Amino acid sequence: MIPIIGLLIGLAIGLVLDPSVPIWMQPYLPIAVIAALDAVFGAVRAVLDGIFDDKVFVISFLSNVVVAAFIVFIGDQLGVGSQLSTGVVVVFGVRIFSNVASIRRHLFHA
Repeated sequence: MIPIIGLLIGLAIGLVLDPSVPIWMQPYLPIAVIAALDAVFGAVRAVLDGIFDDKVFVISFLSNVVVAAFIVFIGDQLGVGSQLSTGVVVVFGVRIFSNVASIRRHLFHA
């Protein structure tokens, strides 16, 4: 219940304050969101499997975001930022869909 309340409070604050993203951070934000979603869906899957550990979740969440942002940064420095960004999105997308499929199997037994 606490995560849902935190999510709702965060959404309300975001809608009221309408924060803007600095130009230098704009290429990294979508990748960070995808990486964070991967960690969240992995946590939901772990809860359903009965193996959730909050330390593992926090480390996974932070490391996913940092590594994804680092890969995009390296791509920008090499001049191939969009190609590496696409690669990161594909990898995390596959992981997200895999976790969602596992969650679906747990919930619907299908």
